[in-house]
Amino acid sequence: MSFKIAIIGAGSVGFTKKLFTDLLCVPEFRDIEVALTDISQHNLDMIRAILDKIVEANGFPVKVTAHTDRRRALEGAKYIISCVRVGGLEAYADDIRIPLKYGIDQCVGDTICAGGILYGQRNIPVILDFCKDIREVAAPGAKFLNYANPMAMNTWAAIEYGKVDTVGLCHGVQHGAEQIAEILGAKSPAELDYICSGINHQTWFIDLRLDGRKIGKEELVAAFEAHPVFSQQEKLRIDVLKRFGVYSTESNGHLSEYLPWYRKRPEEIARWIDMSDWIHGETGGYLRHSTETRNWFETEFPQFLASADKPIDPAKRSNEHASHILEALETGRVYRGHFNVKNNGVISNLPADAIIESPGFVDRFGINMVSGITLPEACAATCMASINVQRMSVHAAVTGDIDLLKLAVLHDPLVGAVATPEEVWQMVDEMVVAQARWLPQYADAVPAAKERLAKSSVKTRDWAGAARRNVRSIEELRAEKSALKKAV
Repeated sequence: MSFKIAIIGAGSVGFTKKLFTDLLCVPEFRDIEVALTDISQHNLDMIRAILDKIVEANGFPVKVTAHTDRRRALEGAKYIISCVRVGGLEAYADDIRIPLKYGIDQCVGDTICAGGILYGQRNIPVILDFCKDIREVAAPGAKFLNYANPMAMNTWAAIEYGKVDTVGLCHGVQHGAEQIAEILGAKSPAELDYICSGINHQTWFIDLRLDGRKIGKEELVAAFEAHPVFSQQEKLRIDVLKRFGVYSTESNGHLSEYLPWYRKRPEEIARWIDMSDWIHGETGGYLRHSTETRNWFETEFPQFLASADKPIDPAKRSNEHASHILEALETGRVYRGHFNVKNNGVISNLPADAIIESPGFVDRFGINMVSGITLPEACAATCMASINVQRMSVHAAVTGDIDLLKLAVLHDPLVGAVATPEEVWQMVDEMVVAQARWLPQYADAVPAAKERLAKSSVKTRDWAGAARRNVRSIEELRAEKSALKKAV
């Protein structure tokens, strides 16, 4: 088979490498063209060098090209994959830093909450530019696979306003299934049969079966509490499981910032998080992790390049959805996964316009969702709170309506549990002013926001958060990796 795939934001080097090697695990895909595009020539050069080495080591006829001109990369592409982070780590640091001044402590801040909403404001204009290019220069009927967060907002904008065939992809469901399989003593996650449904990062395992036997709440709670690691790392998720009756796909840290109950007071945060790794609730944990990863990769690039000189092993193909979807669409081999699409009745007790994440099957006929799913009422209520925020955020991002943006932030569950309306209004002004270069739709609103900030009497504080860690140096990271190797 010969067709073209474009990867936007290909400078996300590690993730792009994973997507590329996954694609080449499909025997029929070894004659495709993969066009990389990024605004950073430096990052493009790095990932191009790695992929060229993989192609050379395996002797495949696959063609790899790299372009800072996005439209050139998209010309004739049948599939487009996006993994962009608009504003990079500089803007992301503001997503964490500024809300902390108003008492809002986030672990990740890339889905909803104050940081995730502003992230969406930066991404959506760019997503719509992608969609315009796809409509104009990509292959007719091209499919857009979005990996970029905030997943629901980006996918919502691409479908409703970009008018492009779009599916959003995430790996939270797979990771949750791996945990459940482990605590139940399954040999592999493949032995676990499950229905997982909801919205991205708030998806719920509403039906679990192992060897045909249904797994209930009590058995699941007991298994998690007996696990020596997860019982400490997932305290908040286990508490939600006990109260809701079903397990959430999302990590302890992520889930904590989508709910109004666990991060509302600094003294409460320590009860529910675990500091063994950033993902379990550390303040700004993903920002620290991303910064360390970038610094490590920049320093250790020669080693990463050298390690690319290896044969591809199809047995090590990842569980990222993209390659499996493309394989099913192109070959007809059926793939079952969990996909982010417009609801339109798939989940009976969520709105039709919402972007939901739910089971589907892929074959030559496309992505076919399993319809008629009804969430437990508590799960639906929690999802609805986020959906309402997402809807307002998308519409604000498209129209540049700063008042609607403030209302979206005000209605966010965690923000509303911590901040007053006056604090929210000032915080949004401060974030829009700080990130103005990435928010062209708010250009007319920035001068007035600056004036309001100059006159404001709302007090803020200099606060690092309830559980903040410093970014580690390359030397510290080397020492830690060396200690881990010795321990193994």
